[in-house]
Amino acid sequence: MVRDSLSTAGFCLCSAILAVLLRQYSREQSMAAALAACIVVAAAALSMGAPLVEELQELFSESGLAEGYFSVVFKAIAVAFITQITSSLCRDCGETAIAAAAEMWGRGALVFLSLPLIRELVRRAGELL
Repeated sequence: MVRDSLSTAGFCLCSAILAVLLRQYSREQSMAAALAACIVVAAAALSMGAPLVEELQELFSESGLAEGYFSVVFKAIAVAFITQITSSLCRDCGETAIAAAAEMWGRGALVFLSLPLIRELVRRAGELL
C-alpha cells in the first residue's frame, strides 16, 4: 500500500508540473492534462477498492442494516470524490464561483442520499426510547 501511495504521489506531482508548464502556453491543454491525471488516479483507486468493499459489506451484514444502505454509502463516497475533484479543477481554472456551486450541489446531493439512513437512525432511536 505504501509503494502504491508513493507511486500515486509521484504521478500526481509529475502531472501537476506538466499542467503548470502547459498553463504557460495553453490553459485548455493544462486543464486537459489535470483532468486526465484525475481520471487515471480515480481508476487506480477504484481498482484497489475490492477489499474495502468486502470489508464494508461484512460490517453492514453484521449490523443488521438492509443491504440497500450499503449502496447509499458508496454513492455518497462517489459524490464526495467527484465533487472535490470538480471543485478543485474549477478553482485551478480560476472559476471560484463555479467551484462553490459544485460544492453546494455536492452537499445537497449528500443530504439527499443520506435521507434513508437518517430515517433508519430515527426509527431505531424511537425503538430504543
